[in-house]
Amino acid sequence: MTNAAPADPALANLVAIEEIKRLKHRYLRCLDGKDWEPFSETLAPAITAKYGKYTFDDRDALVAFMRKHMGRKEMLTEHFAAHPEVTVDGDTAHGYWHLSDTVLIPSQGVMLRGAAVYDDDYARGEDGRWRITRTGYERTYEYVVKLEDLPSFAVTANKWA
Repeated sequence: MTNAAPADPALANLVAIEEIKRLKHRYLRCLDGKDWEPFSETLAPAITAKYGKYTFDDRDALVAFMRKHMGRKEMLTEHFAAHPEVTVDGDTAHGYWHLSDTVLIPSQGVMLRGAAVYDDDYARGEDGRWRITRTGYERTYEYVVKLEDLPSFAVTANKWA
């Protein structure tokens, strides 16, 4: 499917921003849904990424890491990105997003919560689709809670269980 940009530059930028918002949301939805093929399709082959101490120089390495670590059935995640600030320059773009995330690992008895600011670059390919070419975040905070400190904690639904 080819997405043709509108002739009006201002309208073209608005369309591109909306497509990039959808791209970022798909990236997060597929990450949390452990849906690795469409997750991979949100990324450029030569993507670079930095999430805290973890760095990646290509799509295959990034997807393999996520599949191995985030793909475990006992790991339940929620990544929520909002407040996008996206600037488009032709077929490239840059964006900032505020992230709030939760990672539950009941088998290890922990819950991680945090916030960060994503800093992304995007490019529109020859097929007209936007992909993430660089991504990463800097944490504003992160904390870990032992689930034993939450006596009433119980997972009452798990898509993968």
